[in-house]
Amino acid sequence: MKRKDFLKNGLAAGTLMGTAAYATGAQASNLNMERMQPGDGVTHPDDEVIVERAQSGKPHAGKVLAAIQPHSDDIPIFAGGTVAKLLDEGYTGYLIRTTNDEKAGRGDTLGQSIENDQIDTEKIVQAYGMEKMYDLYYRNHQMDNYAIQEIKARLIYLFRLLKVDTIVSYDPWGHYEENPDHYVTARAVEAARWMSGNARNYPEHFDAGLEPHSVMEQYYFARGPQKVNRVVDISNYIDKKVEVNMLNVTQGPAGETGSRLRRNLEAQGRRLPILGNSDEEADFNYIKHLMLDKASLQLRGVLSDKEVGRPYGLEWAERFYYRGPRENALSAYIEENTERI
Repeated sequence: MKRKDFLKNGLAAGTLMGTAAYATGAQASNLNMERMQPGDGVTHPDDEVIVERAQSGKPHAGKVLAAIQPHSDDIPIFAGGTVAKLLDEGYTGYLIRTTNDEKAGRGDTLGQSIENDQIDTEKIVQAYGMEKMYDLYYRNHQMDNYAIQEIKARLIYLFRLLKVDTIVSYDPWGHYEENPDHYVTARAVEAARWMSGNARNYPEHFDAGLEPHSVMEQYYFARGPQKVNRVVDISNYIDKKVEVNMLNVTQGPAGETGSRLRRNLEAQGRRLPILGNSDEEADFNYIKHLMLDKASLQLRGVLSDKEVGRPYGLEWAERFYYRGPRENALSAYIEENTERI
């Protein structure tokens, strides 16, 4: 499945494959989570799925989130609700885009595509209330031509500079990913997030006032088959996800697709009631009710956010392969088995 093959037969094909994650029992009890048995055939039979629900207040205040994507539409499509949820719960957010998006979206020239995609991405950062966007500007569809050491070094610098606690990005272990921008970004992110905590990696950073800093929590999503161990309830954030996808007008399955479809049908003397009576209503409803709700109408075998949530009793959900800080097994053993003398 090609990432950009969203417009076919007059309808944009939307894809919302996700992933999930691992958490210790202590983590699950401290957060608004519950353990569920997988029921969608995506996880292995012996896997355990953690359902992560919205939390009141600002439990993540003081923590830093980095949403990392190769292209301007990746985070909005695959993790748009989860990012909105984490930011609402107190995270300070940054967006890191690794390519220049030159080969995707509107524009008569590569330069125009680059400019239009950057404008869209900056609007998404503002809509999320993030602090800043960092563009690495590697050539679109050519990231496998760059030295991964350079990409890792730049990410390590940013992880240390921003003191990132949590990342959302493509899964470095996702299967059947054909886009080199996706799998190169994913592998560089995974390597950089733990290497940044080692003082022997790029020690010149410390002369500039930085310190070693490991990223301890990861939400990884994928487009194809993937181990899933966390399902995030985004029911409270589905409209925010729709909003950020509406801002992606240059590329992707969202943007102004609904209003274009509405006008095309009107020219044929037809009307699709779900698209409403205005361009804005058409774009919003197309994304929410055709892309995020009924993705299987457009791409066979693709689960929508609604279908992802259904086995877990959730109205809307996203899936991730999650990795977080693990309890020190030796410390736990000592705590449970020592005796006072």
